[in-house]
Amino acid sequence: MSHAPRTGDNSPRRPGGGGVLRRTVRRHRGRLAVGTALLCVHQLAETAVPIAIGVIVAQAIEPGSVTALIWSIAALAALFAVLTAAWRIGARLIVRAMQDEAHRLRVEVARRILDPRGVRTDLRSGELLTVATSDAEREAWILDVIPRVVAALTAAIASAVALLLVDVTLGLAVLIGTPVILGAMQLAAPLITRRVTDQQAAVARVSAMATDVVAGLRPLRGLGAEQVATGRYRAVSEDALAATLRAARSRGIFLGVSVTVSALLAVGVAGLAGWFALSGRIGVGELITVVGLSQFIIEPLGMLSRTPGDLASARASADRLALVLDAEPMVPEGTRDVPDCGGLALRDVHFRSLDGLTVTAEPGALVGVLARRPQDGEALALLLSGHVPPDEYRGAVEVAGVALADLEHTGARRTLLAEPHHTDLFAGTVESNIRTDGDAGARAIGDVADDLREPLVASAASEVVDSHPQGTGLVVSDRGANLSGGQRQRVALARALARRAPILVLHDPTTAVDAVTEQAIAEGIADLRHGERPGDRRRHTTLLITSSPALLAVADRVVVIGDGRVVAEGSHAELAAADDDYRLGVLR
Repeated sequence: MSHAPRTGDNSPRRPGGGGVLRRTVRRHRGRLAVGTALLCVHQLAETAVPIAIGVIVAQAIEPGSVTALIWSIAALAALFAVLTAAWRIGARLIVRAMQDEAHRLRVEVARRILDPRGVRTDLRSGELLTVATSDAEREAWILDVIPRVVAALTAAIASAVALLLVDVTLGLAVLIGTPVILGAMQLAAPLITRRVTDQQAAVARVSAMATDVVAGLRPLRGLGAEQVATGRYRAVSEDALAATLRAARSRGIFLGVSVTVSALLAVGVAGLAGWFALSGRIGVGELITVVGLSQFIIEPLGMLSRTPGDLASARASADRLALVLDAEPMVPEGTRDVPDCGGLALRDVHFRSLDGLTVTAEPGALVGVLARRPQDGEALALLLSGHVPPDEYRGAVEVAGVALADLEHTGARRTLLAEPHHTDLFAGTVESNIRTDGDAGARAIGDVADDLREPLVASAASEVVDSHPQGTGLVVSDRGANLSGGQRQRVALARALARRAPILVLHDPTTAVDAVTEQAIAEGIADLRHGERPGDRRRHTTLLITSSPALLAVADRVVVIGDGRVVAEGSHAELAAADDDYRLGVLR
């Protein structure tokens, strides 16, 4: 079965950043509704404080009524109790929702990144890390922005109504001035959104560059390229700094202007009230109420003035999250059952440097592949990894006669394991790095589990664990930094062999070990995967992509790839005797 590139995209339209924000609001609507209502109660109580003080002055202090003063103070205390309780409970609900959403987003992004079918995105690992951390945190701000905006609008409207009751002119000043200020602020929102988006993208590029530099530090030192890498990182970092300063400058100017205008409105209302009091149009208690409301209204107006910037940050982060969450899997979900056993076949495959490659590995066969060009071996290993979308190659890749892309993905990964040349170890122990079932239980120091002994011996990783008193409990640091290159390679090979996959593809598994160890590994792989074992009826198939003469010598058959296609085939001994190019490329 062949797969040709797609000529069109009929995938459904993705919701993008707006859809991510709407989903966030929907799944926290309960907490959001209650929290917003409580924050509105808090703002109404805040608005009532200057009103209450004005009433106390007019009804208790001016008449000199002690009883009225006592009752007024008690009522004011109750008002403050409501104000405080509403704020504490409402803010707690909102913060809980924000933290819960940020955690959910981090898990969702990690799940998409780690999806065995892959994800179609141009973001590098450092950028993905930024999306899963800071962008997930910023997107959750929408759950704080909405209640703050609603509560601030509630306070502004309540203040305007109170001022209308005191004097129509004062109330109209707030009712008209507030929408004018909000409308003017929205004009700058697109600019802020664009600059915040640029800033976050630039910071993500810096994170990606830093991740790449740290991961490749040893090779960079070996090549003497530290200065070049440093120069590139400095250039990217300076771009990020410039983008951050532009965003901060825009938000700073916007916030300064909006706060100033809001304060001028409040001062104008207070000044107008003072003039009305002098002319006898309002009383002393009403003047105190107006002045108090004028000072108070600066807070909600200032809160509203910060809203466009916060919305811009949340929307920009939502857009970046959507790049991952809305991305299509690289490999479609197959529906065909995985055969119990079978061989591997590639027919007329065109992918990258491969140009009409046809290779077969029968059930139970140990096949060696010598790629004269490194890019041919890399392309073959990548294609067999199952991470290449079927629309990116032409030809057929089949397991037991069924197209690899049509197989149920989890089962296909259990059946066909392609171990890449560059593999990573994880922080933990040797045993936890080798096991794939997570059952790295505690055991006596130096003990080796029976099911791990054979893979350890076959990969020569037994030398690593036997030379340490901890045995398979030997601590491994992140990326195996505390192990040598050969030790890391042997532990990774032991992990691949421990899977006992029916079809195993190994790409240059012995480049970091000496010739003696390489010979032992070659014999170990052949014995473990293809030696006779009582009760083992599985017919393992192994494909070795290598130029190692020791590995090629144990293969039943060797296929030579030149210029992207098969140019020779036979046993290692036959090719070494008859093919000068083969002898030159393999024998050392």
